[in-house]
Amino acid sequence: MTCIRLFYNRSLDPDKQALKMLSREAKKKAHKYDAQYKPNQLILGQGQVVIVTGWTPKAIVAKKLKCDDYAAIGNLYSPTRGIGPLIRNLLINTHVHKLIVLNQTKEDKNAGSVTCLLDFFKYGFEKGVSQTGRDSWVIKSEILGYIDIEIPEESLSQIRKYIEYVEAHSVDEVIALVEDYTASHDDVREWGKPKIFPLYEPKPTVLPGVRYGHRIEGETIAETWVKILHRIKTTGTIRPTGYDGNWQELIDLMAIVNNEPEGFFFPEPNFLPIDQIFLKSYIPQVVDDAPYQEGVKYSYGQRLRSWFKKDQIKQVIHKLINEIDAASAVMSLWDVQDHETGGSPCLNHIWTRVVDNELSLTAVFRSNDMFSAWPANAMGLRALQVHICEQVTQNSDYKLTLGPLITISQSAHIYDDTWDAVDQLIANQYNKICKKNEFNDPCGNFIIEVQQDEIVVVQTTPNIGEFVYEYRGKNPLKLVREICNTSPGIQSKHIGYLGIELQKAFNAIKNNKIYTQDQ
Repeated sequence: MTCIRLFYNRSLDPDKQALKMLSREAKKKAHKYDAQYKPNQLILGQGQVVIVTGWTPKAIVAKKLKCDDYAAIGNLYSPTRGIGPLIRNLLINTHVHKLIVLNQTKEDKNAGSVTCLLDFFKYGFEKGVSQTGRDSWVIKSEILGYIDIEIPEESLSQIRKYIEYVEAHSVDEVIALVEDYTASHDDVREWGKPKIFPLYEPKPTVLPGVRYGHRIEGETIAETWVKILHRIKTTGTIRPTGYDGNWQELIDLMAIVNNEPEGFFFPEPNFLPIDQIFLKSYIPQVVDDAPYQEGVKYSYGQRLRSWFKKDQIKQVIHKLINEIDAASAVMSLWDVQDHETGGSPCLNHIWTRVVDNELSLTAVFRSNDMFSAWPANAMGLRALQVHICEQVTQNSDYKLTLGPLITISQSAHIYDDTWDAVDQLIANQYNKICKKNEFNDPCGNFIIEVQQDEIVVVQTTPNIGEFVYEYRGKNPLKLVREICNTSPGIQSKHIGYLGIELQKAFNAIKNNKIYTQDQ
């Protein structure tokens, strides 16, 4: 399809100006953008300009342009996962001569992806290694970003030489830049031959496991995150993402964080995908309102504070002050219009409960990137939980303490381009976490003795040690089964320990020896 555009020049007769533009449009060639990488995440056109919209929805820009104004329009969320596919596509589509990069939102600033892309053109790249230890081209930027080493240095230098780049700070500026380029450039010849280079693809190993309904618990967000990634990476189902590539996924994952400290815990060295600087700018996006701005994606705070013309955070605080046992302190981020707009939030539902003066917060995600997004999501929600707890305490006679933070992710997934990074993180951190000998099973403690050739197991409450139940028998396997049937929520490590101790007690009876439980 050829789109005809007319531009008025005061120095020429209108008829002559129109004829000149018609002649120019007739000479223009309709280009086809060959998107070999992430094609389903792009809006394709027939021009010679690629528009990178950062975190701004690409459809906002596309609806204001014609098909022959641009070659492709796409988002850029990650500097480590998004720049490589963009570079590969540019090397195939050498008819593209201009790159317009939109950098306008808080999300752009936080992610650093567009800044890193611009730094590639400004400052170049050097040989280095990726986070997973692979040889890579590392972009010269304060933001970590890299490109596959399989792409030759010469080809990357060609892109920097022949593609003109420009940074824009609003959608209107992008449109003006595109129109200016279209008006001042006839069809421009290709700057090189299309090139395709080998692509490294990680191959995961998946063990058998449950698909639906998972429970993971940790003391801090960092600890819980590593446990989540381990569970997904070992037993998650590999499925197509619906866009491009694959993800590994668990369905209905409940993550419980029990004791995240005030000010948040960051390990040393920090293996989380975020730091204190990022968090400082991210938390307001969850807790605070934001004015509506066309072309700028909503924030969670905006959905909670003003999207539905009610401040839901204030409503929940007021609800708990007046009815501390309320089970209806609920906040919703889902708008029924989201079905039509395609801009539905990943975080859909939040509710708070107070039990024994302890305030917990539960959040439900329809879709959750557990590698890149969950730690920030969890810390933002924890900040919201702290805010609600403080406001209720300050404005009532209740002296509340912080309870657990719980997230329920309907789709808890990691993308295929992060699998290597996840493997490395698990190798470095998971065993350290597992070595922590913490015996704090909510099902209580089990005291094992041998009495007159019979094994006796006494169950007591955690911490206080009050009597709960007594199990008796000579067969350790039957006793383990009885304990599991009576207390189905018992922790797996705990039941493994009991199995060993019950077998030791059985052997002591069999060999007429004294049994002493391992403490």
